[in-house]
Amino acid sequence: MFPRELLIEGQGVFMYRDKTKVIKIGDRVIGGGNPILIQSMTNTKTEDVKATIKQIHSLEAAGCDIIRCTIPHMEAALALKEIKKNISIPLVADIHFNYKLAIAAMENGADKIRINPGNIGNDQNVREIVNLAKERNIPIRVGVNSGSLEKDIIEKYNGVTAEGLVESAIQKVDYIEEMGYEQMVISIKSSDVLMSIKAHEIIAKKTNYPLHVGITESGTINSGNIKSSLGLGIILYQGIGDTIRVSLTGNPVEEIKTAKLVLKSLGYRKGGIEVISCPTCGRTQIDLIKLANEVEEMVADIDLDLKVAVMGCIVNGPGEAKEADIGIAGGNGLGILIKKGEVIKRVPEDEIVQVLREELLNWK
Repeated sequence: MFPRELLIEGQGVFMYRDKTKVIKIGDRVIGGGNPILIQSMTNTKTEDVKATIKQIHSLEAAGCDIIRCTIPHMEAALALKEIKKNISIPLVADIHFNYKLAIAAMENGADKIRINPGNIGNDQNVREIVNLAKERNIPIRVGVNSGSLEKDIIEKYNGVTAEGLVESAIQKVDYIEEMGYEQMVISIKSSDVLMSIKAHEIIAKKTNYPLHVGITESGTINSGNIKSSLGLGIILYQGIGDTIRVSLTGNPVEEIKTAKLVLKSLGYRKGGIEVISCPTCGRTQIDLIKLANEVEEMVADIDLDLKVAVMGCIVNGPGEAKEADIGIAGGNGLGILIKKGEVIKRVPEDEIVQVLREELLNWK
C-alpha cells in the first residue's frame, strides 16, 4: 500500500478510484478506473439451490454485476458448485468464523470470498485461506463493520469511530499482505451515514486497494434508499469507490434499481431510461402517481439512454418537459405526446402509455 497523495497530489480525492489496484473477480474487473460495479446479496437459504439460482437470475436481469451468498455451514458451501453452473455473474462467498467454509467455498467455485480475519481464528486458519486464494487467484474482500469493531480499538477511540474502522481494516490488510497476498478489496461499513463518509475519506488517503462501498443496515426501502443514496452519492462524487451495494430490508432487486439510479445520476453509468415526473398540484387532471409508476415499470426493459417526462398538466406539460427527450401529459380524457417541448401527437388518455412505448421501441 502507499499514500494516495503520492499518486495524485493536488487533485484532492476526486480521481482516487482511477488509481486503485486492478482486481479481477470472475470475468469482471474492478479498480484502475474501470466502471463501478453493482453488488447485491441473496436472501434465500444458499443450500436451496433452486431458489437461490432463481433469485440471482432476477438480480442479473435487473442489472446486478456481482452477487454475494452467505455460507453459514458446509451444505451452503457445497451448494455453490451447482449455483455457479447456472449463473453468469461472479459469486462472492460470505464467510464468518469457520475457515473450513472459506476453503470449501473456493473449492466449489466462489469467485471471491468475504472474510473478517479477526473472527476466523488463529494465524494458521487464515494462512490456509490465503494460500488457497493465492493458488487460485481468488480475491479476498476484507470486511469491517462498525458492529464488529475490536474491543481494543473501541477503547482507543472511546467508541466506534471512522478512524477506528479504518485502523481495523488497515491492520487486516497488512496482516494478509504479510502472508504474501495482495489481491484484496476493502469494505468498511457503518449504518451511520456521516461515519461511513468520513471513514472512506480517511482510507482513500491510506491505501490504493479497491473499495466496496455501502451503508450497512440502512433500513427499509424508504429509509434505506434515502440513507444509501446520501452516503453513496457523497462518497462516489469524491471519486471513491469501485463496487457498491445498496443494503435494503426487502427484495434485493430494489437494491439494484436504486444503485443504478445513483450511478446514473452521478454520471458514472449510462443507458437505461430515466423517468422524471412533476409533483402533483391543484392543476393536475390525471392520476399522475399511477401514471408515473406505470411508465417507470413499462420502460424497465427498454435499453435506451433517454430521459422520459411524465407530466400531469397538458397546459404546462410541454414547457416543463423540454429538458426530456420525450414526454407525456394528460387530463380530462386527453393524452399528449411531447418531443423537446413540442406536442407531436394527441390520443385518448387511456392510450398514452402504449403510444409512448411504441414511440420508444421505434426510437431513431
